[in-house]
Order: sequence, then C-alpha cells, then structure tokens
Amino acid sequence: MRTPSAVTLLPLLRSRAQGDILALLYLHPDRAYSLSDVARRTRVSVKTVHQEANRLVEAGLLREERLGNNRMLRAVTDSLLTRPLTDLFAVTYGPLPVLTDALRGVPGIERALIYGSWAARYRGEPGPPPDDVDVLVIGDADPDDLDEAVEPARRLLRREINVRRIPGGAWTANTTDPFLQSVQSRPLVELSLDDAA
Repeated sequence: MRTPSAVTLLPLLRSRAQGDILALLYLHPDRAYSLSDVARRTRVSVKTVHQEANRLVEAGLLREERLGNNRMLRAVTDSLLTRPLTDLFAVTYGPLPVLTDALRGVPGIERALIYGSWAARYRGEPGPPPDDVDVLVIGDADPDDLDEAVEPARRLLRREINVRRIPGGAWTANTTDPFLQSVQSRPLVELSLDDAA
C-alpha cells in the first residue's frame, strides 16, 4: 500500500520506509548495515525492513551478506542503475541521512529539525520538489561549525541548506515569536543525532 508520504516525495516508491531504506544504503555505499541498524537509523520496524530487504534484494537493488547471525545489507554499487539511483535518493530522501551524519558530533546541538517544504513533502503534503532544505538547530552550537558541517551536504544534496539556530530555551518557551510559531505549527522531521553512526 502506498502512503501519502511516498507519493509526495518520490511517487515511484511504494512507501516512505522504502525511500528511507534506499537513501540510507545508497548514500552510504561503503557500509553494510544489519537489519536492526537499518531499522534504528530509519525509524522503521525490523519487520518492515526485513520485508523491504527481501523485495529489494530480489530486484537487484540491494546486496545481502551474512556476518554471523546478522543479515547485512548494502547498496549494489556495480550496476548501471547505481549512479542514477544514488542521485535520485540524494535529492529526494537524502536530506534525512545526510544531514544527520553532517550534524552528528557538532558541539552545542541539543536538537536539530528539518522544517519547511522538504519536511512537508516528507510528511505527505503535496507540492513541488523542494529547492532547499531548512534546518533548525536548537542549542548553542557555533554558527561557523554549523556552516562547515553542512557544506559537504550542500554539495551532495545539490541544494541550499539553510541553517537557523535558536537557544534551547526559546524552543520550549511559550513564545510570541512569529517564526517559531510558524515552524512549530508545520511538519517537522527530527534528526536523530544521538544514535551511533
């Protein structure tokens, strides 16, 4: 069954879970992930990852190997489809794994959220493909550190990454700030920065 989220971000896929899984693996082609690692990093159940892995391995889009009792998955990197799929996942589902990696470990970040048009498409709101990605960093991270961290993501995702930083207390305060009220009332996608890489 197709979820609205899959239709609005990349209509070719059967579900948002499939997009998240493929983006994680194709944007990290040098890594193999266990089913539980994929589930944790994509916030998808292990059962769903298992089902999608079966389909994607059978279709020749993923490769599997055994490491002890673990079933390890990785992107197929020697196919005619590899480069176009990598590009496609970078510009659709890529902001979530790429920005998670980029911001993980930057000192002073309490939370980081994607907001704006990309978050809206990811959450199922119809509209054109986003031209940029808006990121809200909550905490006292140094703006230069943030800019340096997201620069490689800008190149990989082929779009502008707009990072806005606010102090931690501002996010939870009962604010009259129109910007924060607007962001809090719209779809958000939180980056899991405390997960192990």
